[in-house]
Amino acid sequence: MAAYLDRDQTGGEQLPAEDAPPAPPELAALAHAYGVDDSYDPGSGPVPVGPDTLIAVLAALGVDASTPEAARAALEEHRVRTAARLLPPCVVVRQGRRTALDLPAEADLLVELEDGGDWRLPRGHSHWLPADLPLGRHRLTATAGPRSASAALIVAPARLPQPEGRGWGFLAQLYSVLSGRSWGMGDLGDLADLARWAGDGLGASFLQINPLHAGMPGEPSDPSPYRPSSRRFADPVHLRVEAVPEYAYADLRAFAPRAERLRAEVLEHDGLIDRDAVWALKRQALEVLYAVPRTVGRQAALDAFTAREGEWLERYATWCALAEEHGPNRHGWPKGLRRPDGPHVAAERARLADRIGFHRWLAWQVDEQLGSAQRAAEEAGMAVGLIHDLAVGVHPDGADAWALQDVLAAGISVGAPPDAFNAHGQDWGLPPWRPDALAEAGYQPFAELLRAAARHAGALRIDHVMGLFRLWWVPAGHPPTRGAYVRYDAEAMLGVLALEAHRAGAYVIGEDLGTVEPGVREELADRGVLGTSVLWFERDWRHKGEVLPPERWRAGCLATLTTHDLPSTAARLTGEHVELRHRLGLLARPLAEEQDEAAAELAEWRAELTRLGLLPEGAPLTPEALYGYLLATPAALVGVWLPDAVGDPRPQNLPGTWDQYPNWRLPVADAAGRPVTLDELAAAPSTARLTAALAAGPGRRTPPSVAR
Repeated sequence: MAAYLDRDQTGGEQLPAEDAPPAPPELAALAHAYGVDDSYDPGSGPVPVGPDTLIAVLAALGVDASTPEAARAALEEHRVRTAARLLPPCVVVRQGRRTALDLPAEADLLVELEDGGDWRLPRGHSHWLPADLPLGRHRLTATAGPRSASAALIVAPARLPQPEGRGWGFLAQLYSVLSGRSWGMGDLGDLADLARWAGDGLGASFLQINPLHAGMPGEPSDPSPYRPSSRRFADPVHLRVEAVPEYAYADLRAFAPRAERLRAEVLEHDGLIDRDAVWALKRQALEVLYAVPRTVGRQAALDAFTAREGEWLERYATWCALAEEHGPNRHGWPKGLRRPDGPHVAAERARLADRIGFHRWLAWQVDEQLGSAQRAAEEAGMAVGLIHDLAVGVHPDGADAWALQDVLAAGISVGAPPDAFNAHGQDWGLPPWRPDALAEAGYQPFAELLRAAARHAGALRIDHVMGLFRLWWVPAGHPPTRGAYVRYDAEAMLGVLALEAHRAGAYVIGEDLGTVEPGVREELADRGVLGTSVLWFERDWRHKGEVLPPERWRAGCLATLTTHDLPSTAARLTGEHVELRHRLGLLARPLAEEQDEAAAELAEWRAELTRLGLLPEGAPLTPEALYGYLLATPAALVGVWLPDAVGDPRPQNLPGTWDQYPNWRLPVADAAGRPVTLDELAAAPSTARLTAALAAGPGRRTPPSVAR
């Protein structure tokens, strides 16, 4: 049998992506049947996806397409299976809409509601689900003669509510915000203090923070919050040890000098945040607190948390204990432990019961302190409160990858295709959801993840929200230029998101920067998902890329000047961001060209702000004027990068670097690079100037400090 080839005729290296031959018709048809695109558009016209890529992606979906005969057989099997199916594996509908089902005329329908009631459609009627089904996760059963099928039925709100009025808030990387009580990095006690100051003191409506997901163990650990071990559980490194109730009944005096040294290393010696050292010290202290007998009330609360979190918590805690024993790479574990249902896992659970209990207790402690931080934000009068960030994926060797391997694609990494800004594409090293397996599971793993993320949040930020529609899959061993887009059921993904956000009373913000397929932003807006707009990118690309006037910005967005992946405002205003990239060899053009372009961009914005009366004629650009511009847009939320308050010129993350730059390890610092505590930041004159300008804009209310 002939196999598909994606090499030159001499059997040499793989062809460049732009030279890949189109897929044969049967392979392209099979790919489309499974939601795999056989081409993509980098902005310069369609580029075919090579047959080898399609074969690898289909293999990750459990489909053999290695030969033309196998592809034809798989396509026929898919057609027969689809035709014979009474119901899809999961049905997701919008409340308020009648939904038609493709069923035989003689079929009966039964809906078992999650509250115990039911609804039945008599035989012989047209098969329409009514518009007034209650919100929730129900069960739908269809019977036609001897055939019967059952599927999850999810009824989602048609649209999520938008924040009332307008408001502003801070964007902060929690680890970088140290106080005089932090153990070397910002913690959940600092988060609560930051929320109280921003809300009660300044009238802020929200506080958006980086993902707090559980990181990978081992030293050196990966400091990126966007490559976690688990998205379901937060990292105990963020705990405020003194806030654990058992702290009052333990002697931890010996830890105080060590914590002080960690804090001083960062704040007084211009050091970097050493997450590994912080966790090593906190783990020792927390093990002491875990050994303190709990009261009956505290034990009952732990038991309730354990019951609520269910099997996912058990798997997470088990993975943590196994990783302590065998290292974090599950592929090197004894064979019987490599799956959560492996034959030796139960025995190991019994043997490691105390360590599993410790990790279960840690997850509970973090959940308790997260709840306290959100209550602090609410009590401070914040209209939204905390905005938690949900990363796009997880580490391929982490706890979630072990626990959820049946619904994640093996041998695949998420990334981005080549485009005008990155000719080499991107590989993020994160395994994606399998769309078919998610549907078969009734989207339950996705729903549980969203439920946990939104539990202590006023809003949820979805990183790379375009991934609800499609993701760029890169097969193992392929460069990111040789991937393919895989489609997800966006109606289902958005429906599950809308239902869980509605139940949590949380708004949703989608990070929709970069390459966005036509129609995606419109669909997100239709469902009430706010977008993300960054000032420097808001241009009228249909008219020579001119600055987009403020009145033409979309209202349904969080507007800001920068993000964790972009230069700080101070660096843009001085040109330091260009110098930094030049020093690290990251510029694609000569330094002078980059500097000229950056200066021209600033001149454009200076002219626009002067035209609007936000900047005096001839005056230099200032952060206050730029944030004033954001306040002049209709954006529902205006986000202020917290380091901008003190002129910190350094980015928190510099894409394209690894050990050349201290990504994710920098404390907030002033314009001279001197680390500042939260107390010093709050008292800084520059903070007062900036927040006074914000108070004059769309605030929730006038803060007490301004009212006086």
